[in-house]
Amino acid sequence: MSVNRRTILKGAAALAAAGLAGEAFAVPASAATIAPPPAFPSGIELYQQAYVNWSGEISLADVWTCAPATPADVVTVANWAHANDYRVRPKGMSHGWSPTLLPAGADVSKVVLVDLTKNLRSIQVGSSSVTVQAGATIDQLTVALENAGKGLAALTAPGNLTVGGVLAIGAHGSAVPATGETRIPGTSYGTLSNLVLSLTVVAWNGSAYALKTYTRTQPDIAAFLVHLGRAFVVSATLQVGTNTRLRCQSFYDIPTATLFGAPGTGGRTLSSYVNSSGRVEAIWFPFTDRPWLKVWTIAPTKPVLSKTVNAPYAYTFANFLTPEQSNFLSRIVRGDVSGTPAFQNLQISIVGSGLIVTGTWDIWGWSKNSLLYVQPTTLRIVEAGYAVLTSRANVQRVVHEFYVKYQERITAYQAQGKFPMNGPVEIRVTGVDAPAEVAGGGVSPQLSAARPRPDHPEWDTVVWLDMGTIPGTPECDAFYAEMEAWIVANYSGSYATVRPEWSKAWAVTPSGAWTDSAALTGRIPQSLRAGQPSGDNWDTARATLNAADPHRVFSNTFLDVLLP
Repeated sequence: MSVNRRTILKGAAALAAAGLAGEAFAVPASAATIAPPPAFPSGIELYQQAYVNWSGEISLADVWTCAPATPADVVTVANWAHANDYRVRPKGMSHGWSPTLLPAGADVSKVVLVDLTKNLRSIQVGSSSVTVQAGATIDQLTVALENAGKGLAALTAPGNLTVGGVLAIGAHGSAVPATGETRIPGTSYGTLSNLVLSLTVVAWNGSAYALKTYTRTQPDIAAFLVHLGRAFVVSATLQVGTNTRLRCQSFYDIPTATLFGAPGTGGRTLSSYVNSSGRVEAIWFPFTDRPWLKVWTIAPTKPVLSKTVNAPYAYTFANFLTPEQSNFLSRIVRGDVSGTPAFQNLQISIVGSGLIVTGTWDIWGWSKNSLLYVQPTTLRIVEAGYAVLTSRANVQRVVHEFYVKYQERITAYQAQGKFPMNGPVEIRVTGVDAPAEVAGGGVSPQLSAARPRPDHPEWDTVVWLDMGTIPGTPECDAFYAEMEAWIVANYSGSYATVRPEWSKAWAVTPSGAWTDSAALTGRIPQSLRAGQPSGDNWDTARATLNAADPHRVFSNTFLDVLLP
C-alpha cells in the first residue's frame, strides 16, 4: 500500500488535535515513502512515522523511528548511527514544548527516533527504591508503587509522560514541607530528578558506545540527572517512600487580588496555604477575578466531607473540549481574539460547575489519585515557564509582583484591542534539589532549574511561573518576550534568581520561543554557573556530556547551540 507524505501529515495533525501528539500511525519500512537508513541493524523494528509535539507546533512527517527490544539494542543503534553519521533521539510520549527532541522544521533525513515506550518499560519495586526503564510512564510507575505501598511526595500533573522524559528536563510537582511537617524518608520536595540513586546510560567508552551505570555519589552523574536530551538514559533507580493518603480541596471563591496579595496583608494568601499544607497549585485565567486553587494536605484518615477517589484524573470536566471552546479555537485560527475575556470567564465557570457536578471539590485517596489530573485530551496550549529560586519567606512577594505585572500588561494589550493570552497562569511551589534529601547523599543535578545555590543557602524554594495561551495567538510571542525580560530583571540580586523551566517556552523574542541567541549562549548558561563551585556547574555538565557522546550522536541543531 502506498502512503504519501500529505496523508501522513494530515494523520499527524488530526491525532494532535485529538490529544494524541507523538502517536501518529506507523508505516513499515517495506512501505515507506523515504529512503531507508543504510544497513540499519536487522532485528530492530524500524518504521516511518510522523512526529508531533504536545502543542502541535513541531510537526514532522517523514521521520524514521525504531523500537529497540532491549538496552543492548539501543547500544547497537547508537553504534550504527556513529558509523553512518546519523543522530538518534530518545522518544517518549512527546508531551513537551521545547525543541530538545527535535526542532520545528528540522532536517530529519539523517535522524532516527528511538521509541522507548513499546518495550523498555519494566518496573521493579524494592523496599526503598524502584528500578524503572526509561520508556515506562508516570502512570505505570505510580500504579506499581501504590501496589507495593510506596509513593512520591509530588508528581507531574500528567501521568502520560515517560520516566526518561521526566528526568531529562527535571520535571516537578508542587510540594514543600508544611509548617511542622517531617519529610517522609525516601521522598524529596525537589524535582523528580532528585530521587535518582543511579542511572544507566549509553556512553562512549573510548572505542564504541556501551551501557554505563553511574551512582548518585559519583560526580559525573550530576550532568545526567537533568540532561536536556543531550544524553541517552535507558533506566534509573529512584528512591521511594511510604505512600500517603492526600486530601485535595479545590477553592474558587478567593479573589485573585487576595490570593496573590502583597506580602504581609494576611488572609487567604497563597503563602498561607503553602505554610498550612505545603502543597498548592493556583490556576488563574486572565480577565477573571477568582482563580482555581488546589490544596493538598496529608490526611491518613478520610475527612468527613471528602469524597474517596480510587483512581487518578478526577476532574473529568477539565479533560475535554466543550462546543464553546471549539468555537473559540476556530476564531483564534481566523485571527479573531475579541472573545478572549468571555472565553476566560467560561473557563473558570466550567471549573466551578464541574467541581460541583462531579463532586470533586474535596477528594481523598492515595497520593497519585489526586496528584495526577491532566489527561492527553485536555485543551492543548503552549506555555512559557520560569523557575524563580528564592527563600520560603519570599514566596508571597514573588507571586504578588508577578500578578501585578501580568495584570498590568494584559490590561495594556487589551486597551489596544489585543489579547495575546487566552490560557491559564499556573503557579506551583517546590523545594530545591537538595542532596540532603537523597538516601546516602550525593551530588546535585548540574542542569536542574531547581539546583540549590551554595552562595545563597536561604534560597530553599522554587516558585514556578507558567503562562499559557493557544498556539498561534496573535502577539503572544511579543507578550512572552516582555514578560521574560521583566521576570529576569525583577527576580535578581540578593532576592532571587531565574532559570528556564526546560520543558516550556523560554528565550523568547517577538520572533518566537528559543530564538533569543544571547540568552541561549549567555544568560541561561550563566544562570547555572552563578554561585556554583568551579568544576561543578554548567560548563562541567557540558564537558561531561560531550565526553560521554563526543560524536554528538545524541544531539540536534538546537542542542548544538545550547550545549555546544
